[in-house]
Amino acid sequence: MDSFSSWLSDVDSVVWGPFVLIPLLLGTGLWLTYRLRAVQFRKLFSALRLGLLDREDDGGEGDITQYQALTTALAATVGVGNIVGVATAISVGGPGALVWMWITGLVGMASKYSEAFLGVRFRETDRQGNMSGGPMRYLTKGIPNGFGAFLGWFFTIAAIIASFGIGNLTQANAIATGLENSFQIDPWVSGIFMFILIGAVLLGGIQAIGKITSGFVPLMILVYIVGGTVVLAMKADQIPHALSLIFTDAFTGTAAVGGFAGSSIIIAIQMGVARGIFSNESGMGSAAIAAGAAKTTHPVRQGLVSMTQTFIDTIIVVTFTGLVVITTGVWDHGEDAAGTMTADAFSTALPGQWGGTIVSLSIVFFAFSTILGWSYYGERCAQRAFGRWGSLPYRMVFTAVVFVGATTELSTVWTFADLANGLMAIPNLIGLLVLSGLIARETKAYLDWDPRLKANAEQCAAFLKEQGTDWR
Repeated sequence: MDSFSSWLSDVDSVVWGPFVLIPLLLGTGLWLTYRLRAVQFRKLFSALRLGLLDREDDGGEGDITQYQALTTALAATVGVGNIVGVATAISVGGPGALVWMWITGLVGMASKYSEAFLGVRFRETDRQGNMSGGPMRYLTKGIPNGFGAFLGWFFTIAAIIASFGIGNLTQANAIATGLENSFQIDPWVSGIFMFILIGAVLLGGIQAIGKITSGFVPLMILVYIVGGTVVLAMKADQIPHALSLIFTDAFTGTAAVGGFAGSSIIIAIQMGVARGIFSNESGMGSAAIAAGAAKTTHPVRQGLVSMTQTFIDTIIVVTFTGLVVITTGVWDHGEDAAGTMTADAFSTALPGQWGGTIVSLSIVFFAFSTILGWSYYGERCAQRAFGRWGSLPYRMVFTAVVFVGATTELSTVWTFADLANGLMAIPNLIGLLVLSGLIARETKAYLDWDPRLKANAEQCAAFLKEQGTDWR
């Protein structure tokens, strides 16, 4: 087992090293930012209004509202990576890793927009009458000559595997561990409870997942941010020094201090990018699966709504975690302390057991929501691979694996989850580069026509007819 774990770690280091995914992720995000004329900055406020205030695109076709598609994607991404993953990045790469998480998020918003756009643009209606979109569809349909089919199948298989790693085992284990540490609940009890609850939700399909996440996800994020705000208010005098550390160390590396072994610029970049993508999943293609089910009148509109998920995840939630860990001074306790670092940070500023309790409950809720979101991603890919008959067996196995994750020690699963993420991202990023011309052309045409995103369903239908684009 030790040799397998070592081999897995070596492969993961190559995939996430300076010659594969790091340049591919950042390069794709930068290229799409250029091709789309920085759409993530130009249209951010309009996109936030469309997703969080308007919430529904009246007259649009789909299975769930734009808001529910957004919260389903948020449910899948706002998970343990936002708490433990951020602490791990800083404990290994130093405070400067946070800058590279921000950069990954900002350029990743263009990638997230593009994959969500394509998820709607090439979606299909399955035999049950439900919308089905995502990289397994747009890679195959958008890229001809067999290469697209290869990329689509590569993504499909990698996503199914990843759904049991990032979306299940690690999250279930985090829930069970958190409940045991804070409330002395036996992991077997947690496992049984999750088995029943997840199974019940999955029976309702995407509609049930969308309804639960639309109410559940905003509340869990709000509770965590309020707790973080209190900590930062109490440590306000440390914020200027923390920001100085963050921006200085991002480009110089971090010297050894306390239990921190020191890091180079390369390590800071590697940890920031790897944990950034683990947190917000921009470029992985997963959120495009949820976007493909959204009720929308045009792919551009859902693409804009979906890109706000990366902004909320990385620029807001990740930033709160990073600043709390750095301002409280626990960031230099070493990599071995990463698992409890955020809880320790909250505990240093909040009275009694409040700090540890808030973090433990946040981990439980974040992880549970991630399981829900990824169950849908994995099921859609299973249907693509095995047909409509693949749905029920997948749900059964996925639910059973939740119990396994809750009751088993998982020493190598985090490395496995990182690797699976990378294998998903590679075919999707290649596809985004190949299809970047289509994305840029149709995005420009729509935004030139409806710059304020106020067009109704009838107007959008007329525009699509005029453009000769029948994406439905």
